[in-house]
Amino acid sequence: MSAGLFGLLDDVAMLTRLAAASGRATVKAAGVVIDDTAVTPQYVHGIAAERELPIIKRIAIGSLRNKLLVILPVAMLLSQFAPRLLTPILMLGAAYLCYEGAEKVWGSIRGHDAHAAPADEDDMVTGAIWTDLILSAEIMVIALNEVADQAFLPRLIILIVVALVLTAAVYGVVAVIVKMDDVGLHLTETSSRVGRLVGRGLVAGMPVLLSALSTVGTVAMLWVGGHILLAGSDRLGWHTPYDLVHHAQDQVRHSVKPFGAVLSWFIETAASAVIGLVVGAVVVLLMHLLSFARRGSSTA
Repeated sequence: MSAGLFGLLDDVAMLTRLAAASGRATVKAAGVVIDDTAVTPQYVHGIAAERELPIIKRIAIGSLRNKLLVILPVAMLLSQFAPRLLTPILMLGAAYLCYEGAEKVWGSIRGHDAHAAPADEDDMVTGAIWTDLILSAEIMVIALNEVADQAFLPRLIILIVVALVLTAAVYGVVAVIVKMDDVGLHLTETSSRVGRLVGRGLVAGMPVLLSALSTVGTVAMLWVGGHILLAGSDRLGWHTPYDLVHHAQDQVRHSVKPFGAVLSWFIETAASAVIGLVVGAVVVLLMHLLSFARRGSSTA
């Protein structure tokens, strides 16, 4: 009887440790989760209202598949047998993220996005899932680093919990955001004067919010991609870019006491976004040159 009780207490203690570790890992990845939440609504911006939730559902399922069937096995195997490969693989994904962000910036400059025909739904979902793959990889690796001291099985359980919780949180929030205009429309038809006023505000404000989130999502791609490249280059031995940014952060943090922490964060974010934009612009240029070369060879 006492042995069974002690065994139960051990199980409870282990579950408590796993829950605490899962919580730490989830909080640690919160910054990238916010970026993921900002990036996703742009894929349903301008889509017919009845297709918004089905598209978000498809992207959420793809995101969970990314985390559990692609990223988790690869991350666990690499962390166990070849941890040094995690950083270069993440940096390759970051370059793609920078490319996508820079492509959107270039499209906005050319005015291409404003006049483009609506994208095919399957292409849109595929693009969103590819972008999610990079953001999810960053989330899972951050979480993995946070629980690296755990044994293999507890580490695996924690990462599964993180994947489930964060996917539900991100796409739950996205679903609420994109349907708020429908909620507003319903409120405009109620008998309450306050309800009608709130409803009109939601109907008028949600397109502006979605447009702003689309811009934030593009910046987030560049920021996250640039941050991965900045931190990754430092881990691989090229310390100069990271040291310069870190030195600037320290200077600001100590010289501007009331707002030092905020300005320090802004410097790191701005530097990462600039790095992301520069790298993304180079990749965009290379992709366009390759496209021209292929067209030239096909017409020759």
